[in-house]
Amino acid sequence: MTMKKTLTIAGSDTSGGAGIQADLKTFQEHGTYGMTALTVVVTMDPDNNWSHNVYSLPIDVLKAQLKTALSTGIDAIKTGMLSTEEVIQTAGEAIAESGLDHVVIDPVMVCKGEDEVLNPGTVDAMVEYLLPKAEIVTPNLFEAGQLASMKTPSTIEQMKSVAEKIHSLGVRNVVIKGGKQLQHDKAADLFYDGKAFTLLEAEKTATHYNHGAGCTFAAAITANLANGLDVKEAVIEAKKFVSAAIANGWKLNEYVGPVMHGAKNRVGAPEITATEI
Repeated sequence: MTMKKTLTIAGSDTSGGAGIQADLKTFQEHGTYGMTALTVVVTMDPDNNWSHNVYSLPIDVLKAQLKTALSTGIDAIKTGMLSTEEVIQTAGEAIAESGLDHVVIDPVMVCKGEDEVLNPGTVDAMVEYLLPKAEIVTPNLFEAGQLASMKTPSTIEQMKSVAEKIHSLGVRNVVIKGGKQLQHDKAADLFYDGKAFTLLEAEKTATHYNHGAGCTFAAAITANLANGLDVKEAVIEAKKFVSAAIANGWKLNEYVGPVMHGAKNRVGAPEITATEI
C-alpha cells in the first residue's frame, strides 16, 4: 500500500485544535500521510486566562526537519505559522528546492487584534519568498488586506479587489476566507484563479467553537491536491470539510472550543454552493 505524503511547516498548538495538530488530523481524515516541520511551540497558561506563550525553535532545527521530510518525496506542502522573516525565507527556499507544484500558503499572522499594524518585514517576506511559489494562498480577511497593502475587506466586492491584488503578486490562485466580519448572510469564501471569481457559500453556524478552522481548511486543500483534485475542486471539497468541522465544534474548556476534524467523514457535510460572480 502507498499513500500520498503531505507536509505541514507550521507551529505546534499544545491545545490540539490548530497548527500542526489540526493539520495532521485533517491529513489523516483525507487518507494522506502527514509529516511536520515545526517552527514554534505554542502553550496556554490556565492560571492566566489561557494566555498564549510562543517558543521559537532554532532555525537549524527547522532546516533539519525540512531536510528529513523532503527527502521522502512529498506530494503537497502547506505552511502555517512562520514566526520571523528568517523562518519565512528558510521555508520558501526549501519549497523552491523541492520543485513541488502543490504548495498551499496559509499566511498566519500573529497579532493582538485586527487594528494592530503587523511587522511589515514579515508580510514583505511572505510576498517575496512564499507567494510566487504558491499554487494557492488562503488568507482570512485581515491577512488578505495585509498581503495586498489594502484596507481589510468587509464586502464581497472589496474581497474581489483584494484578491486581484494578491494574485498580481505572483500566486496562481487565491481563496479569501470570509469569516464573521464579512457583511454577508452566508458563510462565504471567495476563490479567484486570475480569470474568474467563484463564491463559495454555506449556511452560517452559530458557534464559538471554531478554533483551528483556518488551519483545517488549508490542510484539507493540501490533502485534496495531493490526492489529485484540481485546485478549484480542492477548495470546494475543503469548504465542505471545514463547514462540517465547524458545525460540529465542541467545548474543550472555558476558554476554547475546537472544530471537529472528523465530522465530514462521520456525519456528512452541509450543502455548499459554488457560484461564479
